[in-house]
Amino acid sequence: MNNTNNRRVGRYTVKLLNPPAIIATTSIVGPKEGKGPLKDYFDVVLTDDTNGKESFEKAESSMMYDAIQQTLDKANLKEKDIDYLCAGDLLNQLSSSNFAAREVDMPFIGLYGACSTMSESLSIASMLIDGGFAKYTIASTSSHFSSAERQFRFPLEFGSQRSLASQWTVTGSGAVLLASEGNFPRVTHITTGKVKDYGIKDPNNMGAAMAPAAVDTIYNHFLDTGRDGNYYDVIATGDLGKVGYDITVDLLKEYGYDITSSYIDCGESIFDNEKQNTCSGGSGCGCSAVVFCGYLYKQLMKKEIQKILLVSTGALMSPTTSFQGESMPGIAHAVSIEF
Repeated sequence: MNNTNNRRVGRYTVKLLNPPAIIATTSIVGPKEGKGPLKDYFDVVLTDDTNGKESFEKAESSMMYDAIQQTLDKANLKEKDIDYLCAGDLLNQLSSSNFAAREVDMPFIGLYGACSTMSESLSIASMLIDGGFAKYTIASTSSHFSSAERQFRFPLEFGSQRSLASQWTVTGSGAVLLASEGNFPRVTHITTGKVKDYGIKDPNNMGAAMAPAAVDTIYNHFLDTGRDGNYYDVIATGDLGKVGYDITVDLLKEYGYDITSSYIDCGESIFDNEKQNTCSGGSGCGCSAVVFCGYLYKQLMKKEIQKILLVSTGALMSPTTSFQGESMPGIAHAVSIEF
């Protein structure tokens, strides 16, 4: 009980007493992402978005498998060294993660937080090490434009017109290897989000649906820790896009927090929206995963930045609930990473 009390910081946040080190990451992206503003930071850029497989779903699963293997290679570790793999994706029954996990010799915890899954998996993987249950863990997520489109929207052959508020699901996978020790950036605080729903029903406007959850989580993180936007070099939301970015900035200002000097959104950063015709920006589990594992982690390792608050965001909807007229609840989880 004493350890629990020592770890709780306010209502929604825990402080890790044995903060795990992020000793390696890998980012794999598709051809479109490899032509965006962050192209030089990704470890692998595919020339073929099927990755040599016979379906987009198999391609997505293979990206996650490759990201995990390359991350192990960077740390000179084997599959048997990993105590837990925490992973998830957008597809039905976590099919991409399940089939990637089938190919590795690791205990597997499947997680679903929609596009918030990178921070969710990173939270659970970190807590397992902090609690003394593991020495090494891996957190991983993936998404694929083509597999997500035909599950959540329309077949690609339909050729539907995209609205200006819509977002382009990122084809990519990221893997994060955490260890109980090492001179690397560490996960120090975790703020677990609440489901927020303000009645947005348009599946082409996910930024507006997710932004209130991002605001609530960031606000509660600030209240719990006594920090503000000036504490972090970068506050990165997952995939709100241009629309959600503006809403988040405005709502946090109403709470008395101006984060504009440190705030980026991974979905807005990964594409050049005008040149690449991605409307409001990127989305998907892979969005915050590859931006963190590629761009942000490399900046940490160069010590160009030292403190990041990663706030992956997710729209907790499905085709079934949308067809039934339900709104889109949002969720966001925050992970503080400090060198």
